[in-house]
Amino acid sequence: MSGELSRLEDVVDKIKHGLLPQWVFASQDVYQLEMERIFSKSWHFLGHESEIPNKGDFVTRWIVNDPVLLLRDMQGEIRAFLNSCTHRGTMLCVEDCGNRQSFTCPYHGWTFNTNGELVGIVAGNKVYGSEMDRREWALRPIPQIQSIHGMIFGCLDPNAPNLEVYLGGLKWYLDIMAGRTDNGLEVRGVPHRWIVNTNWKVSADNFGGDPYHTAMTHHSTVELGISPRDPMFASYGHQVVLENGHGINIITAAPGLKMPPYQGLPKVLWPEFERNLTAEQLKVFSETVVMVGTCFPNLSWVSPMHGTGGPNEPLTNFVNFRVWRPLNPCQIEVWSWFMIDKDAPEDFKEASYRSYIASFGPAGTLEQDDTEIWTRVVDASRGFMAFDKDIQFNNVLNYLMGLDRVQPVNDWPGPGVAYPTCYLDAISRAFYTHWAEMLLEDAIVKAPIRA
Repeated sequence: MSGELSRLEDVVDKIKHGLLPQWVFASQDVYQLEMERIFSKSWHFLGHESEIPNKGDFVTRWIVNDPVLLLRDMQGEIRAFLNSCTHRGTMLCVEDCGNRQSFTCPYHGWTFNTNGELVGIVAGNKVYGSEMDRREWALRPIPQIQSIHGMIFGCLDPNAPNLEVYLGGLKWYLDIMAGRTDNGLEVRGVPHRWIVNTNWKVSADNFGGDPYHTAMTHHSTVELGISPRDPMFASYGHQVVLENGHGINIITAAPGLKMPPYQGLPKVLWPEFERNLTAEQLKVFSETVVMVGTCFPNLSWVSPMHGTGGPNEPLTNFVNFRVWRPLNPCQIEVWSWFMIDKDAPEDFKEASYRSYIASFGPAGTLEQDDTEIWTRVVDASRGFMAFDKDIQFNNVLNYLMGLDRVQPVNDWPGPGVAYPTCYLDAISRAFYTHWAEMLLEDAIVKAPIRA
């Protein structure tokens, strides 16, 4: 491990100069450091309040290798516990979702209520005696849990800064995506899950800072008439670098191309936008075609203006949040939530869901394009040339786009450092800089930044 740490010390300087060693995608030692120093200290998206609307509702989730039981207790409060019985450690609940007033361990029958309290023991006092204090054997709560716009996050570090500090300027953009309507977003269906043989950083970086890939990777959608033929179509707009490794791309229409405002969302919702967003947020939102980005380390989203592919199908909008759950250095489990404004008309919701399934669902056109490429990155990153530290600069990858050539704008209305194009590696460089600093334990959670 010490050898990997010494190599990581060079990474911070290299990535600031636009170079990333390829071995970071397949190193078991790096992966172990990531578990200890990044994932144990960061905030993680667990789900949405609309998934557990009623008392007793629950879903089971993961923070990497920690199973989580997320529920609404009988008082209506949201709680999150380690999904593990305190008796012998068995996973307490293996259902994806449901409604219960209590949870009984399948191993020895210990029973816990929705407050996490131990309320039942098989044979009770006969085997443990009356002196056993059941309060000491309650379910173990996730150290921190907080919500924003119905999005529930958990953190395993009790000393980590709160969620709002961690998000920093990213909250301003989450307001636009998740807080624009009176009743916010809702999850339709259940999150889709599938396995991809890649490294979590590849997918997080792809969504966070790489609109440049769209013209080539997604050329199949151009041939189908789903995406524009302009190879620069994803370059227009602004790439916004935020603190703590976060970043977002606000993609707009090509000059001269008229697109519906507010990503084509129904006009019946527009008064709600005006009630819930500031004038600055409304201006950004009204001109946006796609919002795509990453909340460090492994929550990404895409909010596109997309059609279902039919010649007479209208453009629709949805919000797709996804978690890249690491399983090992070269494999992830993708969790993908389809979300839509709760106040939108039902026919629009259905059209948006079809659009999501066709594009970013497990078998969607865009999804298949991406995952095929991501697996090839890791396949090419396991060998001697990628790992050999003595091959001077031959094992580094190019993150030079825009470095010292594209300067930030001075009139961006929102938080962050905004650049006047989305074909840029600024977010990627910031993402990997924060990643390396956390591995070296040099990172601090920073205050919000503005352009």
